[in-house]
Amino acid sequence: MTAAKTWSLGRRKSTTMNEALDRNLFLIKEHVGMFKASSNYDIYDPETGEVLMECREENLGIISKMLRFTDYKRNTPFNLQIRTPDGEPILRVSRGISIFLSKVTVTDENDQVLGRFKQKLFSIGGAFSVLDTSDKPICQLKGKWTGWDFRFMAGDTELAHVTKKWSGLGKELFTSADNYVLQINEELPAGGAIRKLLLASVMCIDLVLKE
Repeated sequence: MTAAKTWSLGRRKSTTMNEALDRNLFLIKEHVGMFKASSNYDIYDPETGEVLMECREENLGIISKMLRFTDYKRNTPFNLQIRTPDGEPILRVSRGISIFLSKVTVTDENDQVLGRFKQKLFSIGGAFSVLDTSDKPICQLKGKWTGWDFRFMAGDTELAHVTKKWSGLGKELFTSADNYVLQINEELPAGGAIRKLLLASVMCIDLVLKE
């Protein structure tokens, strides 16, 4: 049996936090629905179909739920929790009410701040900066949401690439506008905060730029 035929969407097994975070390739699939107020995602290994992490927006307030169906959707706060399939907390991605430009905070499993995303003023395509805990830039997001091809650049070095186009196993999933592949530079050290920020960035791109 070929590897492609063994690929099974939704297959779950026990995955530890470190195993999930230290990979270099992720498929992020958003839950879609006509009357969906909250934003929920599943994060897969695109080569095997294994669910590595689950991202859920829980306890969404009634006012925010109502505003999600209006033109004020992109101004509403969000608070997403990323966990392993066994429920082990990994990351939290959150933002308060956004009036003009977004500033998103990423915290770890102990609610310690890892960094932030700050949307740029007058940027073409809605780019943003990835900041460390002291609000110093780590890298810049470059690309256009209309083409859904983003690169995180630290000077001339590409740290990660987010795209909708991928030709590997599991490519049959790319029938929806809500699937993204994140490929992280394999030279980035395992266990570092930058890997966590890059993973959280995909939800930030989807919530801040696409909406």
